[in-house]
Parts: sequence; structure tokens; C-alpha cells
Amino acid sequence: MKNVRITAIRKISYPDLMEKYENPIEHACDVQEGQVWICQNGEKPDTLCESAWESMAYFVRELASGGGNFYDGWMKNPHSAMISCNDGFRPVSFYLETIDEEC
Repeated sequence: MKNVRITAIRKISYPDLMEKYENPIEHACDVQEGQVWICQNGEKPDTLCESAWESMAYFVRELASGGGNFYDGWMKNPHSAMISCNDGFRPVSFYLETIDEEC
């Protein structure tokens, strides 16, 4: 299997939606732009948010097993994907890519 690098590319916040719909939360998202995780054997890195993992797990596992070219040429690099977590108030976009190192 190939290792997959997961990089937080962009984090956006929608304060107007939070104020209108969200109950106050003490601890929301800790992800910082530029943060990187290395996924080995298609498994979730320990410090990666569970909700984010649920959004990307299929793509990570496909890339780790040598797959790619999702949606018939969606990405310039066929061994990558751009996936966002499912937090509608503060979504994070993650770039997934295989790296040369084998597990």
C-alpha cells in the first residue's frame, strides 16, 4: 500500500450561520491550514478529526491501494483528491495525495 499525505488547504468560517443555527460550542475545530497527516495502510491518523475522516476515508483507501482518477479526470494529479469535511459552519478542505513511500 502507498502512504497518503493529507494536507489541510483551507479553513473557512461562517459566523452568520453559526449565530443563526448553531448552539454555542466550547471546543470546535482545531485544524490549522497547512497541517499535515500521513496515512499508513489506509488507516486514520490518530490526531485527525473523526468527522473529517468520515468524509475522506473512501478516497484515502482508494489512493493507498493504488487507485485514483476519481470521476474520470477530476484532478490534475490522478493520484490525488480534494475533499472537504462535513462541518457546514467551519468546513476544511483537505488535499489528499499518494506519496512515494510504501508502507
